[in-house]
Amino acid sequence: MPSTLSPIGAFARAHDPDRFLCALFAPPDRREALFTLIAYNHELARAREAARTPMIALIRLQWWRDAVEEAATGKPPRRHEVAEPLHAAIAAGLLDPPDLQAMADAREAEAEEEGIPTESAFAAYLRASAGGFAVAAGRLLGAAGPALAALQEAGAAYGLAGILRSTVSLAGQGRCLLPADRLAAAGLSAEAVIAEPATAAPVIAGLAGQGLDRARSLRPRPPRGAIAAALPLVLARRDLRRLARGRPIPPTRGLSDRLAVTAGGLLGRV
Repeated sequence: MPSTLSPIGAFARAHDPDRFLCALFAPPDRREALFTLIAYNHELARAREAARTPMIALIRLQWWRDAVEEAATGKPPRRHEVAEPLHAAIAAGLLDPPDLQAMADAREAEAEEEGIPTESAFAAYLRASAGGFAVAAGRLLGAAGPALAALQEAGAAYGLAGILRSTVSLAGQGRCLLPADRLAAAGLSAEAVIAEPATAAPVIAGLAGQGLDRARSLRPRPPRGAIAAALPLVLARRDLRRLARGRPIPPTRGLSDRLAVTAGGLLGRV
């Protein structure tokens, strides 16, 4: 870990410790921009969480789209602890505005009052949100072409694990992001899961098992300098295996998870 963290690095560590750990294996000259990307992704993810209504969530997402567009067109940065370093990273050509806009677009699915209707829509949401983060991170670190497509699938696997392990906390916010058709097949609804999250255990285990099969088959091979963009897949496999077996995910990462990421980062493979 760097001896002294910048404010944006501290923000990333506080709000997304998984991706922060992975980012430590990025080249030093790209690490601050990656911390900034992590912080931006966190702000998008909390747009719905922090909003009283879906409309307010959409307004928050538009605020970030506007911030990205203003940076891309050379306007002054907005006064915000994340918007300012984001503006600087865009102005320096480190973060790609279309990638950032696509990440914001993906979060609109979380503001749909009827939830995510189908398993295919759920898969598309994961590829665009967590997968979109992996693409932006990979591009920042020098990945291109097929490597970016592989990173998107790896990111989607991490996103799946994140949604599944967050079912209880999402229910506490009055939200459910599990696909409605998969819930209906189990005789459930989003409202039932929000009222009693434990009822979703069979759906979670089933989705985790499918996701684990896919995650095990993924072999992203980004350039050595872009390994940080692929490392969340290490945690995705471990989490999906636990979820498929009905085991809880610890609230904080244990030593074995951190060592697995460290090994992947040092060896340059996941």
